[in-house]
Amino acid sequence: MKLKGLRWWVIALIALATVINYIDRQALVVLWPSISEDLYPDKTMTERKEIYALISVVFMFSYAFGQSIFGKIFDKVGTRIGFVLSIGFWSLSTALHAFAKGVLSFSIFRALLGVSEAGNWPGAAKGNAEWFPIKERAFAQGLFNSGAAIGGIVAIPTIAFLTIYFSWQMIFVIIGLIGLLWLIPWLILVKAPPKKHPWLTEEEKNYILCGQKEENEDKSEKEDEYNPPVGELLKRKQSWGVIIASAAIDPIWWLFVFWIPIYLSEVYNMDVKSIGIYGWVPYVGAMLGAWFGGLLAQNRIKAGWNVNKTRKMVITLGCVIMLPALLALSNPGSPVAAVLIMAAVLFGFQTAIGNVQTLPSDLFGKKTVGTLSGFECTAAKLTGAGLVALVPMLTVGGNYAPAFIIGA
Repeated sequence: MKLKGLRWWVIALIALATVINYIDRQALVVLWPSISEDLYPDKTMTERKEIYALISVVFMFSYAFGQSIFGKIFDKVGTRIGFVLSIGFWSLSTALHAFAKGVLSFSIFRALLGVSEAGNWPGAAKGNAEWFPIKERAFAQGLFNSGAAIGGIVAIPTIAFLTIYFSWQMIFVIIGLIGLLWLIPWLILVKAPPKKHPWLTEEEKNYILCGQKEENEDKSEKEDEYNPPVGELLKRKQSWGVIIASAAIDPIWWLFVFWIPIYLSEVYNMDVKSIGIYGWVPYVGAMLGAWFGGLLAQNRIKAGWNVNKTRKMVITLGCVIMLPALLALSNPGSPVAAVLIMAAVLFGFQTAIGNVQTLPSDLFGKKTVGTLSGFECTAAKLTGAGLVALVPMLTVGGNYAPAFIIGA
């Protein structure tokens, strides 16, 4: 059996995994206002934010640690088994949240979730490098990056809706099961890499392999991919360019992922159901930005621009969009204006970050992509954790302007 366009089925499954990834991590974010009232009825809003920030920072550090771990795992065992390990463990970790009783148990389960969810991004970058030619990688990266945005769009209203019928404990169990179901089509469809996949047409196989730097089978005839050891990798200025770019930009995403529902609850006095109505809007901007950044890069490369010029232009454009929008959030006015401005911020973020995350596959061979992506994501999560930890101190009294100014 041959399946036309198999590479798009593979990236669609990776995007779906990213959607599930964000539904799982967003559950606590959306449910926290009601969970915190049940668990900590005698504490103030600021104290509850501090507890939430602590649990979130535990997740971030675990996520950062997991990025480097899973980068090496994916390079070792391959994309197929790597995703099985990652999504299998994070789905079980999500379900375990149902048994949490306080700071310690929530922190333990968030740590398990963080380590296992971390595999999604180096795995996605590696899958992109395996299944797509260079000219299509930014668009493919944008497609699975949009999965994060779609996860936010779906998660917030869905979880708010589930609160009508289920306890917060049962909600964690339900969404944990979704990830385990994803494993079924993944194991059926992704049988092998492109070179050996029995369902891949010869035309598509040649298109993929001729459009990327092939592994060196015959050094006299083929270009040898550059796959340096870790020590040499970290001596390259290009590696540090990727790592620093992610470390500088990524905290913006985490500022919104972790704090949109809390912000709407504190500033506009919204309950979980009202958050479900407003909270998904910023992620529409993120989804559109992911598509826009990928398509713009693809368009410029097809027009004859080199990869270096293309990546730098698109990344810069995304940052230029973010800057004024973040400053405007210092005093947005109505909740509608606030979520629309947030949508502009996340549009700019996704425009930029998709091209930053594509750089490892532009610079190095397939055996090194997962490793550099892991280091890149680790640095990004550490700086993100720093900003998340500062938010309770920066937003005392419900004034979020200092957090947005620091983001800018």
